[in-house]
Amino acid sequence: MKKKTQVIDQLALPLLIIFSFLLFACHNGIDQQHAIGSVATAEAIALNEPEPIQTIPLERRLIKEGTISFETNDLSETAKLIGQAIKKYNAYIASETENNYSESLSRTIVVRVNAKQFDAFIGDVAKGVNHFETKNIQVKDVTEEFVDIQARLKTKKELEQRYRTLLQLAAKVTEILEIEKQLAEVRAEIESVEGRLRYLANQSTYSTLSITYYKAAPKQIAFGQKFEQGLSNGWQNFVWFTVGLINIWPFLLLIVIAMFFARRWWRKRKTRQRMDASTN
Repeated sequence: MKKKTQVIDQLALPLLIIFSFLLFACHNGIDQQHAIGSVATAEAIALNEPEPIQTIPLERRLIKEGTISFETNDLSETAKLIGQAIKKYNAYIASETENNYSESLSRTIVVRVNAKQFDAFIGDVAKGVNHFETKNIQVKDVTEEFVDIQARLKTKKELEQRYRTLLQLAAKVTEILEIEKQLAEVRAEIESVEGRLRYLANQSTYSTLSITYYKAAPKQIAFGQKFEQGLSNGWQNFVWFTVGLINIWPFLLLIVIAMFFARRWWRKRKTRQRMDASTN
């Protein structure tokens, strides 16, 4: 009897340790499954959660873009004035091109200027311009899109954090690979949303103005054009000469009559002189 009791006492401690280990493993597995189930529905919950009502007035996000073009008599002077306006309003040149056509020499400058100083900048550039051949200003309100993207970005980042938490709890290789796949997709979406947000922020902070100014080049006429123009001018001169003769025909008639009588008188005088000479 004592031997049986001793055997039971010897087996009790190992059995207790094994039972405790199994109980801990089972509890840990239940926690992991619960975490997996919670994070698996994280995206759906995050997307379905209603956004809190904004109580703070939103800053309006406006994208301003403009295009102007005009003729100038001095390209260098115009470039100098535009440069002074750029320096005054702390703007910068995004691009600059120059085109030398047969009829004109033109320059195009794309300027980025602070949105709050956009109108004042145009006013300075327009000084000395008598006539704009093109003037087009457009304003686009992207406030709603900006706020929506901010909310989406917040949701995506919360989802990313939940996936990272789940990744720490995962034990199986298949679970780790699946979570890492979902995490990479969420990270790519976050980068895309952040890129769009940065673009809207930049476009609404700095407005864009395209300035084109040109100077008409002196026309160079080729020989063929000169010959054709000479024929045309000669014909026009002949027409105008004929028209002039028609306008002064009464005076021409008087001149012809006067010449006729003068010639007749001159002949009679010559004849009389000859007769007098023969008589003498």
